[in-house]
Amino acid sequence: MSYLISLLKPLENTLFNWQKLRNNNLYKLQHTGQVCYLRKALNDRFDPIQRRIIITGSMRYKPQYIYTEAEKKEKYLGTMYLRRDIDFEDNGADFLVLVPLELLDENNYEMKALIDYYKLASKRYRIEPLEDL
Repeated sequence: MSYLISLLKPLENTLFNWQKLRNNNLYKLQHTGQVCYLRKALNDRFDPIQRRIIITGSMRYKPQYIYTEAEKKEKYLGTMYLRRDIDFEDNGADFLVLVPLELLDENNYEMKALIDYYKLASKRYRIEPLEDL
């Protein structure tokens, strides 16, 4: 009986590895580069409990313009916040992946690989820390 078990053990290991690979491939086929699926894949992999990873458009803030004297507009601008140039329109990215800082430090390269796997080839992205709003 032990001899038969020793003959079947490699087959059992091969079957287990094949089933694991099949399940991974089925999971990959169920997800695409669409925002909802990409967000689900990122949260499933890196933040399965709290699910804090967010995908947004690249323009995070609406730009405010300051007028010149020739335009004869009022000079009171109200409250303005200084933002970086990359937070506005043409910033070199099509979408942003906002990630909590503790997840970003640990899994940066893994996260880039997963996003690159699912995103369309022509899309550009940036991974940024999620600010508590």
